[in-house]
Amino acid sequence: MAVFTAVTEHELAQWMRHYDLGDVVDFRGIASGIENSNFFLTTTRGEYVLTIFEKLTSAQLPFYLDLMRHLASHRVPVPDPIPRDDGALFGMLHGKPTAIVTKLEGAAQLAPTTEHCAEVGHMLARMHLAGRDFPHHQPNLRSLPWWQETVPSVLPFLSEAERELLSSELAHQHAFFGSSDYAALPEGPCHCDLFRDNVLFAHADPATGHEVRLGGFFDFYFAGCDKWLFDVAVTVNDWCSDLATGHLDAARVEALLRAYQTVRPFTQEERRHWSDMLRAGAYRFWVSRLYDFHMPRAAEMLKPHDPTHFERILRERLNGSALPGVPTCN
Repeated sequence: MAVFTAVTEHELAQWMRHYDLGDVVDFRGIASGIENSNFFLTTTRGEYVLTIFEKLTSAQLPFYLDLMRHLASHRVPVPDPIPRDDGALFGMLHGKPTAIVTKLEGAAQLAPTTEHCAEVGHMLARMHLAGRDFPHHQPNLRSLPWWQETVPSVLPFLSEAERELLSSELAHQHAFFGSSDYAALPEGPCHCDLFRDNVLFAHADPATGHEVRLGGFFDFYFAGCDKWLFDVAVTVNDWCSDLATGHLDAARVEALLRAYQTVRPFTQEERRHWSDMLRAGAYRFWVSRLYDFHMPRAAEMLKPHDPTHFERILRERLNGSALPGVPTCN
């Protein structure tokens, strides 16, 4: 969510004529993220987020916007795309597809407790089940085929030890993805990028007695149809890891997985391959961060993430004996 494409006040005013959202009160860039140009947009009708898609094409974008509309209609708290006056969910700005979505309530929790993790796990399972009748299909575009395409381009930048780990884990994941157990894993639309900064928590409601209230999930622009266990593994690798060491916090893992399974219990195949999928989740983000770090794009406010973080996490996950197990829900 860096700013690659600048927008003038005049350009914004002309573009907003296609929306029934009132007058613009405030418009400012969002500094976090590295894929699209994002802006907070405040009008006389409310608060929104405007996104200019730098990589996604007009043909690809409907999957993401339609998925968010579908989840919102199933009472999953996600940004809801705003239709234009012609009914379309996006238009073209600077020759790039651009959309406006509702702004969720709350703020990111970058130091989550077990209660935060439980809220995330419960809502993630609800999201997975809500997506079962979503009529469109698009694979996770950052899965195995993308790893196989991207790894050769980053290998020249790496040390011998890094190259060995990157190549050996790719071979392991290729074998795992080709197995009958992998084929049996339940699947559907997944967020695929549910990090701490892609979830908001609102102020607690004293009437409910809960100290933590989830405001919603956002940034669905890496979403795709994948194994639900992959989505859970990506989430656990971020929400339940010590950021300095990559170690998993057993209490947070237990809280997130137990809450998830109160909505959707894991299958036997999912329990058997929990370690493999944690490794897959770590590998996906190590590869993408290596690519962004060594082959960056120019952008205002762009801050590439440190790839060594997910190298540490992957090495930790390779030590399967140290991983908290999947709890059994009674």
